[in-house]
Amino acid sequence: MTLPLYVQGAWFTGALLFIFGLKGMSSPASARKGIVWAGYGMLIAIAGTFLVPGLKNIALMALALVIGGAAAWISGKRVKMTDMPQMVAIYNGMGGGAAAAIAAIEFAKADTHSAVVTTLAVLGALIGSVSFTGSCVAYAKLQGLLKKTYRLPAQNVVNVLLALTAIGLGGAMIVMAPAQPELILVFFAIALILGLIVTLPIGGADMPVVISLFNAFTGLAVGFEGYVLGNPALIIAGIVVGAAGTLLTQLMAKAMNRPISNILFTPMTGGGGAGEAIEGTMKELSAIDAAAMMRYASKVIIVPGYGMAVAHAQHKVWEMTSILEEAGVEVKFAIHPVAGRMPGHMNVLLAEAGVPYDKIFDLEEINGEFGQADVALIIGANDVVNPSARTDKSSPIYGMPILNADMAQNVIVIKRGKGTGYSGVENALFYTDNCRMLYGDAQPMAGHIIQHLKAMG
Repeated sequence: MTLPLYVQGAWFTGALLFIFGLKGMSSPASARKGIVWAGYGMLIAIAGTFLVPGLKNIALMALALVIGGAAAWISGKRVKMTDMPQMVAIYNGMGGGAAAAIAAIEFAKADTHSAVVTTLAVLGALIGSVSFTGSCVAYAKLQGLLKKTYRLPAQNVVNVLLALTAIGLGGAMIVMAPAQPELILVFFAIALILGLIVTLPIGGADMPVVISLFNAFTGLAVGFEGYVLGNPALIIAGIVVGAAGTLLTQLMAKAMNRPISNILFTPMTGGGGAGEAIEGTMKELSAIDAAAMMRYASKVIIVPGYGMAVAHAQHKVWEMTSILEEAGVEVKFAIHPVAGRMPGHMNVLLAEAGVPYDKIFDLEEINGEFGQADVALIIGANDVVNPSARTDKSSPIYGMPILNADMAQNVIVIKRGKGTGYSGVENALFYTDNCRMLYGDAQPMAGHIIQHLKAMG
């Protein structure tokens, strides 16, 4: 059926706004505008869909939009900034699940399609199903509902067998199209189980990459199903999101110096990785000493990590930064690509606290400056500043690019306890002569430092 020009125009306009929106999201300065543009694009695309001649179930579609929109509005208003990673994960999963559901409905119709359309429907269903259940597991882990990693005996063999089974069933559905309902049900069951089994063993250290990977999966699934439905807005949006998610996943995997296959099939589960024995002891200092070191420094570089997010300390950290700057101290923030629980997690938290964009630097931009810093203040970060990644070939994180915090004249680490990071590797930085530990949650510790800074005038 040839669609009216106004419907095609609405979808095309929506697709263009999706592209402009994604472009805007590439920079913190324009990210808000990008989200608004993409939102308008979605509204226009939905409006165009309702104008399709002969459209059925309009009341059900409207009801779904009201329920989904209300749920998104309420959850978006209530979610804490520290809980944003799990919201991203579950919303991403819903996109993959929606793509799989579209394919399921098309299969249930038992209509005759071309081999190309059927193949894309099967691919979208497979990828969307894996993204759905995998994202649900990621959400449960980030939310604390799943506090352990679960690894089956011969885990990789099980992964491969499930994947081959799902691909084989999908191939059978293409050859036998329209497929029997029993075959369709078994195919979806295996695909959904595959998403669960692949994601359950993956620990927090790899979770940012996993979320990005499932985002790419969801985009591809949506693009494939857009072709099945003949909807150019879905095709363009899905391909753009899939491509962006794939590039981001590759960049983050590179930042960890780990191939994506290694993340999926040999995950860091936090079970205590191997590594050389570390000599020395951790040396503690007080909040007043930390305040004095930074107050009389010329340059301070702050390295935030997930510990800052857990403690909701970003506002206190920015208040502390403002006091130091008023005293003539140069302060910068250093962000590792995989700091936190999702891509850009630390950037979002700092922006929410009001930290200007020009004070936030990524690894490549800031690493050369640590050698000129009087103090490197590490707040709840661990693996991303571990010098063992440079020197210890037996370490699971060997070769991972790190922030060169150990090269600062003095290092202060605010940390809740003496435990290891998500990789399970002891941090050699904490035992160096220039490092001092300030134990406690980041928010009260930052508050104590602020009090002493104010007293110093």
